[in-house]
Amino acid sequence: MNINTHHSLAVERTSDGLRAFFGKIYNYMTGSLVLSAASAYISTKEPLVDLLYKVSDGKLTFSVWGWLVVVAPFLLIFMIQNAANQLNPAKTAMLFWIFSILMGLSMGSIFLAYTTASVFQTFLITAASFMGLSIWGSVTKRDLSGLGAFLFMGLIGIILASIVNIFITSSMISFVVSVLGVFIFAGLIIYDTNRLKQMYVSVPVEQRDVLAVTGALSLYLNFINLFQFLLSFLGDRR
Repeated sequence: MNINTHHSLAVERTSDGLRAFFGKIYNYMTGSLVLSAASAYISTKEPLVDLLYKVSDGKLTFSVWGWLVVVAPFLLIFMIQNAANQLNPAKTAMLFWIFSILMGLSMGSIFLAYTTASVFQTFLITAASFMGLSIWGSVTKRDLSGLGAFLFMGLIGIILASIVNIFITSSMISFVVSVLGVFIFAGLIIYDTNRLKQMYVSVPVEQRDVLAVTGALSLYLNFINLFQFLLSFLGDRR
């Protein structure tokens, strides 16, 4: 068997392995989105809606339990990363499913603020956009390493602008943040997909199951944020 044949077989095995790897990522992500959507919808029904929300000054706000549910997913992210560092795929996956449920519970207010039809329509638009962006990120031959730092700076910028806007409540700032948010998270979907492709080749085989879960987490967060920013444009409020 000549060198070219060996090379062709190696490339084919890598391509097959990469497809299986991304298949795991997208399966995890699809499952997490289904869990989040179901728990978000359920959280708007009694008795959960009474537990998670309260009326204050004529406005619907989170109760103490509601705020705990909002904060909990951020704590789960650190727990997921810790389990991943321990190379424990079963624990990492279990924590990811719990995270998905809590994220859904914290996002139930979307169904209270927007019509179900517009939420569903925006979700489909986000899903179609995600598929196109992620596929492009997986097949492009361009070096996207410099894109990460640029997108991270943009992310910090919209976080700071959002915090400032809590106090000054400017509709113009909200609009600009939403526009930038759509572009930044669209870029992060491309960047993270490409990053996961590069990591698959470089990490040891025993780390790939864990990487599939943490990769799904990264893409899930990008998807959810893109969805929320698009909803601010496309959603019909109740």
